[in-house]
Amino acid sequence: MNDVKQRLEDEEAVFSALAHESRRHILLVLHFRGGSMTAGDIAARFECSWPTTTRHLGVLRDAGLVRVTRQGRERVYAIDRERVSSVLEGWLGNLQTAPEG
Repeated sequence: MNDVKQRLEDEEAVFSALAHESRRHILLVLHFRGGSMTAGDIAARFECSWPTTTRHLGVLRDAGLVRVTRQGRERVYAIDRERVSSVLEGWLGNLQTAPEG
């Protein structure tokens, strides 16, 4: 797959993940709580069911916006700041320069 196509697919995955208010809220909570939290701590901050929270975390993980590691019996979710920056800077970078022609 060429780089442009991969970049477009990455951007689409990120923006699709960010389209849902709950997922944006999860990212903000992670950010303001130091960048990482256990799945249980994240779920406790939301009024939705555990399966719904798990599904949102899975979408964020699949989009590359968070990483998950196991610590004993817990899963810890952390923002992948490099991924967030590269996708957003790449997409917004398209709008920073005037188009040619």
